[in-house]
Order: sequence, then C-alpha cells, then structure tokens
Amino acid sequence: MKRLALAALWLAVASTPALAKVSQAEADKLKAELTPVGAERAGNKDGSIPKWEGGLTKPPACFKGTGSWYCDPFEADKPKFTITKANVEQYKAQLTDGQRALFGKYGDSYKMNVYQTRRTGAFPDFVYEATYKNALNAELANGGEAANNAVVGIPFPIPKSGNEPIWNHKLRYRGIGIDRWNIQAAVTTTGAFNLVKIREQVKFNYDTRGITPAQLNNVGIYFMQTVTAPPRLAGTITLVHETLDQVKEPRRAWQYNPGQRRLRRAPNVGYDNPGTGADGLRTNDQTDTFNGATDRYTWKLVGKKEMIVPYNSYKLHSDSYKYADILKKNHINPELPRYELHRVWVVEANVKPGTTHIYRKRMFYVDEDTWQIVAVDNYDSRNTLWRVQESHFVMAYDKPFSNPVLESVYDLQSGRYLAQAMNNEENESVEKDYPVDFFDPSNVSKQSSK
Repeated sequence: MKRLALAALWLAVASTPALAKVSQAEADKLKAELTPVGAERAGNKDGSIPKWEGGLTKPPACFKGTGSWYCDPFEADKPKFTITKANVEQYKAQLTDGQRALFGKYGDSYKMNVYQTRRTGAFPDFVYEATYKNALNAELANGGEAANNAVVGIPFPIPKSGNEPIWNHKLRYRGIGIDRWNIQAAVTTTGAFNLVKIREQVKFNYDTRGITPAQLNNVGIYFMQTVTAPPRLAGTITLVHETLDQVKEPRRAWQYNPGQRRLRRAPNVGYDNPGTGADGLRTNDQTDTFNGATDRYTWKLVGKKEMIVPYNSYKLHSDSYKYADILKKNHINPELPRYELHRVWVVEANVKPGTTHIYRKRMFYVDEDTWQIVAVDNYDSRNTLWRVQESHFVMAYDKPFSNPVLESVYDLQSGRYLAQAMNNEENESVEKDYPVDFFDPSNVSKQSSK
C-alpha cells in the first residue's frame, strides 16, 4: 500500500502542468515599462521611489579596485526621517509585522533610520539577455520544485505564482563564484557573543556563461563551507550540490567531522534542521534568508507593496567597524543600517498538510530590483510570530550584482538574535571561478588537511 501511495504521489507531482512561460508580448515589457529583470521602471506617484535608470554600475571615487572594500557611494546622505516607538504607527502600513514587533519589544533602543531611495539594483547585460530568454522558455514543473529551461538570468521575471519569486531569489545572479568569510554570532540577552568563523567557497553553476540548461547536470550551486573557529567546531566541512529539480534528485550534501575524520552523507543539511554554529537560532533553510527545497509549503503570491526595507547597507558593511560595534544587546547597532522605501513582492508560505516544519507560516518580502529577499516573518505552530529576519546588502558596483553583508534573525520568544554573513574584520569577498571538481566529495579530505 505504501508503494502504491508513493507511486500515486509521484504521478500527481510529475503530471502537474508546467507553468511560468509568458507570451512574447509580455516578455517585451522587459524592454519597455519593466526593467530587464521585471521591476517597474517608473517611480511611484509621489516620487518617493524614483524611476530606475540602470542602477549603480559605476564605482565611486573611493573604490580602490576589484577585490578591495566596497566603500559607501552615499556617505554624504543623511536620514530623511527616523522611525521610533513614538511614531511607528505612522509608518505601520510600510513595515512588516516583524519590524513592528521589534519596536514593541525593544522600543527603548530600537529605531530605523530611513534614507533617500536609491534604485541601485543592476546586473550585467548578458544577464538581462538571458532573463528575456528565460521569460519565454522557463517553466515550473514537478509541483514547483523544478525550474526548467532557464539559465544565467532571472528565471521568472514576470511572476504569476508564489514559487517564482523564491526561485528568482535562489537563482539571482551573484557572479560565477565567490570566496568569502561568513562570520556568525549568536547574541545572548545580555549582549554577549562568541564568533563562529566560516569560509564559504561557492560555484554558481547556473550562472556559467554559455552553459545550456542540459549541461547544468541538474546542479544550480556547488557550495563548500569550512568552519575555522571556535576550536570545538573548527575543521567541520559541509559540502552541498544544490539541485534544480529536487523531485528528480534531492539536494546532495555531505559533512566532514574532524573528530571522526570521516565524510558522511548528510541528508539533515536542509529544511528546519539547525544551522551550523547558530546555537539553534536559525534553520538550515534560513541561510541567505531562504534556500533549498520548497516542497513543505504552499506558496501564494500576495502581490507587490511599497515597504521600508534594508538597502544599500555600505555603512553597516564598513571595515571601519568591529563586530563589537555592530552587535549590541537585543539588536544590531541601529545607527549603522540603512533603510529605504522600495517595492517588494510579498509571498506567503504555509506548511502543507502531511508535512512538517518548525515555521508554520512564513511571509517573504522580495525586492523587485534585485530579487533579494530582504525580510521574512516566521510564525510558530500556534501561528504566533516567532522569528524576524532581515537581509542587509550592498551592490558590488564593479560587477554588478547584490551581495548580503549581514543577515539577522531575531527570536522574539527567547530575546536572542543571530547575525551572520558579516566580514567587517576579514578580507573582502572576491569573485572566483572554481572548477566543478573542486566540489567533488573526494576533495573534502584534501581541504581538511590544510
């Protein structure tokens, strides 16, 4: 009976009609009223959101060249206004429930400095060309768990369903690969923290120029994560091959344990299993605000909304600040983040009947210009708001593409929070083209001996 049930489930999923292709007329909007990745070119009615004029593609005078620190091109900007607990109700329509909850819990110290909106989002021309082709050819299949016939560009620039903005986030262009430090800190209720230092080496296989969907071998991203501190975790290596069709083949994952000196398959690297070194404050699928399979949720495209979200966070990213300057009691230092008014796609995810996840509901807010998820509200099994996420990012203007520089997860129930993706006291992230065989499991033992 189990086999029959599984066969019926597979047949139902496999027979789900492909979705997401748009007509030639709709695709042509990417050359007219829409930007090449699907955002609205025009500003809003009152001009508080300006029109898109190509984004930030020219490095400022302070930039010292590729590989050097991303200095702030808007250093002279001053906040237009500041949101505090005294005036938060005035702006409630433009804030997430999670942001409003932070004012309710930490109103004596929490605030949001809101700056002039600068539509810096941009990608290389070849990404725009690929996005146009994807609009005509890309399809959702296998219940939304597969993105077929797409490569390099945004797969679904004119979304029609809730899965599509999430795929756009997961496959947004971030260069061919990256070598970066991901410094993570679980901050206690007293403000104390210990740093977890993680080196991440990534090949964005999907973004390989000239590659065809068939040549991807069903892998969108190759990812290797090596913990270097603290000593109790140092030497732990996680290897992931992120598949594009996770019904056809689930994520391939392995983990090397330095104590055992063995590499093992790690099916627990995913979903709501605890993330590495996060002290239980995030799940695996909260890295990069969301990653991995979407099959435990139903996804609803709520629509587009003007909201105040993290944006152009160069000050927060500056190497002038130490981690101790950023990580404060209850929340990150509110003087450092930059918030702006932008249009975001709102996506609601609810746990499917028959599946489980510690977050019963999740609300995602996806920036229209970059397809970066900028905020997430996560609800527990009682449908009570539990954890609040924000992604602070900058434009790597010499590339160009967006790059997260701090991801926060605030636990409203425990009063603790997690900050990750920082590198203020490390080397700047660099784009790097790794060969595929670097991410072969046989290479992990070589890395562990270094």
